[in-house]
Amino acid sequence: MSAYRSSAPIFDRTGRRIESHVLIKLPKLNRVAPDLRSRDDILRRPLVEWLLLLMLAALQFTVAVDFVIMMPLGPQLMRIFDINTPAFNLAVSAYAGAAGISGICAALFLDRFDRKIALLTLYAGFTIGTLICGLAPTYITLVLARALAGWFGGIVGGISLAMVGDLVPEARRASAMGTVMSAFSVAQVAGVPLGLYLADKLSWHVPFVALAALSAVIWVCALIRLPRVRGHLALSRAETPMRRFAAILVNGEHLRALALMAVITMGGFMIIPDLATYLVNNVGLNAGELRWVYLVGGVATLFTMNGIGRLADRFGRMRMFVIMMVSSMVAAFLITHLPVVPAAVAIAVNTFFMISMTGRFVPAITMITSSVTPAHRGGFMSINSSVAQFSSAVAAMIAGWMIHDGPNHQLVGFSLVGWAYLGWAIFGLWLGARVRTATVTQAELPVVEVA
Repeated sequence: MSAYRSSAPIFDRTGRRIESHVLIKLPKLNRVAPDLRSRDDILRRPLVEWLLLLMLAALQFTVAVDFVIMMPLGPQLMRIFDINTPAFNLAVSAYAGAAGISGICAALFLDRFDRKIALLTLYAGFTIGTLICGLAPTYITLVLARALAGWFGGIVGGISLAMVGDLVPEARRASAMGTVMSAFSVAQVAGVPLGLYLADKLSWHVPFVALAALSAVIWVCALIRLPRVRGHLALSRAETPMRRFAAILVNGEHLRALALMAVITMGGFMIIPDLATYLVNNVGLNAGELRWVYLVGGVATLFTMNGIGRLADRFGRMRMFVIMMVSSMVAAFLITHLPVVPAAVAIAVNTFFMISMTGRFVPAITMITSSVTPAHRGGFMSINSSVAQFSSAVAAMIAGWMIHDGPNHQLVGFSLVGWAYLGWAIFGLWLGARVRTATVTQAELPVVEVA
């Protein structure tokens, strides 16, 4: 195993040329220093990087399915447990709230461990929590089980994105984020429709038990395939946990990035938790048509998220962020004001909504991840995950206050949520323009071991 340091000209999100350096430990192979490469060569992803991203995407897939499967199961769970919309939103918020608290706690020590060890430990806890969700016999037990799954699962996403920030050069980072985050789309395409089918044909317990079994298999694969990332440890362990925590929170760049995450998450999760219920009870879709809503939307975002990432790498992250935010404003207004329409129209509007909503996050997460140095990235991304989870929990509760059940369980006030999103989106555009890329010193470059 040997090491070399590479340097290649790349461009930040504003189009300005910057330098990127990464210290990499590799097996003894024929290596050519990539000092003189065209931008197309820099943007070309090597096979070892593809394998890494696919492994992280598999982890993200299970976490995404575990979280989003609750939303389309809403009508069934409300009927089985005889609960109303605010009670269902509480079950959704339990996962997010627990994830938020655990992320704050993890920020104190997460950077003191090898990224791989930390990720595997958290993912094991998530797998156990998901299994308990599948075995929950009552509504109260389900809420507690969702909190347990969220305690571990909420941090898995942050660690995965921190590893992308550590292992992928800045020039290819937006497209790498798009690849990993496309796991959400795969969850919509495969996980959610399959979960709904299993719930309809067997029981609502079955999707969670099946997901726990799949997560166990992925955990073993991750143990074998993921590289160890330890280059941040020397600098991380030189600080006390509280000093590191304070260093993250007193940095103005970090606070702006965290605020951006809060705003774009709250805006979306004021709409998403109750969307399936609205499409069924207000728009008039049945269970079969609802599966097509998630299937078509998921297939579309599976392609668009990767494409948006590539466009962000080539033309600038902020430019793509503005385009996707404006698109999301139009989509949010349409979906929250949708009357009774044919299923094809509802599917088309929802697909536009999903493309816009997921598309916002690709350039935004890239900007957020790049705003922090590698030495603090794990703790920062843990806090960032907490901010996202707290924001989604608060958003679901706010939506519960704005929406109430009308005749025949129709949702009343859902259009108000759409108007609220417009205000959040404008604020998000203002914040996004103020997030800056962090300056990385030579001593902070990550050391990566690739088997």
